Formats: sequence, C-alpha cells, structure tokens
Amino acid sequence: MLVFPLLYISSFLLSLKHLLKSKVQGILLFLIFGLPVYTTTLSVCFMNGFGSYLPVLQSFKELIILSALGYLIYYYRGKIKLHLIDKLLIVFFLYTLLYAILPLGQYSFTEKLLALKNLSFFVFVYFTGRLFDPKKIFIGQYFHYICLVSIAAALLLVYEVITYQHFQTFTGYADFNYYIFNQEPSGNYDLSWTFEIDNGLKRFASFFSNPLEHSASTLLTVSVLAGLYTTNSNDIRMDKFGWLVFGCTIFAVLFSLSRASFVSYFLMIYVYAFITKKNYIIWFINACIIFVIIYILFFVDKDFQEFIINTLNFTNTSSLGHVLEWLAGINAMIASPLGMGLGESGKVSSALGQNIGGENQFIIVGVQAGVIALALYLVIYILLIRNAYRRFYTSRGKERKVCLALLLMKIGFIVPMMTSNFESYIYISYVSWFISGLFVHMIADKQRSVIIERPITITAT
Repeated sequence: MLVFPLLYISSFLLSLKHLLKSKVQGILLFLIFGLPVYTTTLSVCFMNGFGSYLPVLQSFKELIILSALGYLIYYYRGKIKLHLIDKLLIVFFLYTLLYAILPLGQYSFTEKLLALKNLSFFVFVYFTGRLFDPKKIFIGQYFHYICLVSIAAALLLVYEVITYQHFQTFTGYADFNYYIFNQEPSGNYDLSWTFEIDNGLKRFASFFSNPLEHSASTLLTVSVLAGLYTTNSNDIRMDKFGWLVFGCTIFAVLFSLSRASFVSYFLMIYVYAFITKKNYIIWFINACIIFVIIYILFFVDKDFQEFIINTLNFTNTSSLGHVLEWLAGINAMIASPLGMGLGESGKVSSALGQNIGGENQFIIVGVQAGVIALALYLVIYILLIRNAYRRFYTSRGKERKVCLALLLMKIGFIVPMMTSNFESYIYISYVSWFISGLFVHMIADKQRSVIIERPITITAT
C-alpha cells in the first residue's frame, strides 16, 4: 500500500526539482501521476499512523501550483494582453474572494477561506497554464502520461472485478473519511453509498477517490486520445497503445457504473464524429446502442433492468436524491440570489452534514456566491467550448491537439458536473484547467501575431 504515498511524494519532489531547474512543465508530472492517487495516499498514510502529516501532504497540490505560477509571473517577459476569458476568471476570483471577507453566512473566516479554495482555486491552475509558453512543452508526451494512468487504473480494476472486492477496503478509506471529513461509513460495504447502486451491485473506483471520479477520468483520457491520434486532415492514426488505452476507458466506464459519465462518454464520441465528419462512427455507435437495448431487454437480469428503468424515470434512490438536491439548491438561490455565503454548499457544509444542493457543480457555485458568480462560471465555460470549436478547423499541430482535447473534455464534463461536486475531482480539475490556460495562451498569441503582422496600407496623396 505504501507504493501510493511514495508515488505521490516522489512525483511532487520530481516536479519541484524540475521547477527549480526552470522546467515549469515538470509540474505536470505531479498533476498527472500524483493527483489521481491523492485520496488513496492520504487514507493509507492515516491507516499507518501518519495522520499528523496529512495537512502537509494535502498542501502539496496548492504549493506546486502557486510556486509555478509565482515563477512564471516573476520571469515573465513582455506585456500580456488579457483575453476575455482571462478577465472573466479574474473577476470571478475577486468576486468570490469578497464572500470570504464579507460577514455573510454561518461559517468562520477560516472555513470560508477553505470553501474559497475549493470553489475558486482552479483560477490559479488556469493562469499557470495561461502564462506557460506552449513552445516549451511537448504536449504529446504528457498526453501519453495521462494514457498510462488510465492503463494503471484498469489493471487495478481487473483485480477488483475478479475478486469482487473494493480496493478501498484495504486502504483505510472509511476511517480516513470519518476522522477527517466526519463522514461515517455507509452502504452495504461500509464505505459510502457511491460505491454501489440501488440493488447492491458494486461500483469500483480503482485508486481514485470514488467511482464517480474514476469514471470521469475516462472522459479526460478519451479527450487526449482524440488529440493524440487525429491528424491535421482528420484521419485517425491509432496505434496498438492507443487501442489499449481506449479499451481501458471502456472497461473503466462500465465497471464504475456512473450513468452520467456513461452518457458523456458516447456524447463525446458523437461530437468527435460530427466535427471530424466521421459518419461511419455515428452509424457504428447507433448500431451499438440498438444492440445494447436489445441485450438489456432480453438477456440482462431483472434487477439491472429495473435499475435502468428507475434511472430513466428518476424513481430510484440515487436519481431521486439528485433531483431533491437540485430543487433544494435552486430554492436556496431563489431565496438568496446573491448567495448564502461561502461554505453553505460543497465540501465544508458536507463535512458538517448541512449541505445544500451539493450534487451539482453549477448549483454549488450559485448557492454560495449567487447568480452573478454562477453566470460568470457558465460564461467562462461556454467561451472555452466556443473558442475551441472555432479554432479546431484552422489549428494545426500542437494547437490542434490541445484544441480538440479541450473541446471534447469540456463538453464531456457537462453531464457529470450536473450530478456531482466536479471541481473536487482534483486530478481532472487541475489537468483540464491547466490545458484550458495553455489553449488560451495559444489563441491569444495567434491573435496578437495577426495584429502585428497585418500590413499597413499607406495611401499616397
């Protein structure tokens, strides 16, 4: 079990070593290899009597980002021209920062700062990518690293499926959650209800924090696969490694049993087929859907059929729970359109058993900081999708890889964001927002170069 803390700590130290050698791209080693095992690392350390070191280990993720961002700001040369997305993100952070200062809500200043970190720290991750020079990063290499994480997760998942045993029963997960987050063990397997569906069928998380993060990680992997293996002419050049990774994502999304990620998985493939004009992929997916429906109707046991039917009509416990949480969050926003205060939704309130609308990332933002913050968050998200879509058809090389990956992941994340505190999945959040910043750097540079290179016409008189 100690292999996970060793991986977490060593990837952090290696990233820090790269940063000290002015190789800022090295922080991606920690984001890609360290963050997926974050919760497993903490729970294993707690189980082995190292609970006093948890605050230090928890701070690694913020420390590496702030160190890299500070370095980039200090050594930045030239004048940065802020993109609209940059400005909106700065406004979002400053606006939510006010909620930590103002006497609003029931939580202490310290608890508000913790809630602010959970809500808005992604802005710092974004600007770390935004200030980084894309010319100094071999993006294909790090995309391959993300694929390696998917293979490693699938290997552990094989063990879980064969033994029909959650890996988290060996890591001290339940005790860690109880003593650190005040969450008592729940469900039939003494972990939490998210590790099973209504009929008791197990959902597996591999080494991620829970099955929902595990399944959502497949969306990130499929996005970078598309970026890696799609040529400038929209041909798919998939090698054996690519097919292996693709198979691992299918395996993961099936056994994590997340309906949101399952829907998003095929939605992303549909979007990919549409923008690359691959009609045969659309026909293939349609055929697969028909096959799955027939298989479910005639060959699957009645318990699983009932699970699917109850999901579609929102009568099973999980789906109904989402709806009730959404309604509670929406009612809270109607009652307090400027927000109830930081900590009133999300991790802080969840730890105290007072959560409001905590199963929807958008509602989590709106309940805490109001409809203005929610509008800013939505506009930022939509602008990233729109810019990535527009740039896809004219970009080439590295920019095209980043553009396609970002477009697919942002579209793919929408459904899981509606059913979970998505930004709490730190591996997915940190990597995707770093890529978002890198993408905006690319398009901002191109816009600036177009202005500089535009010929000036002088009319003789």
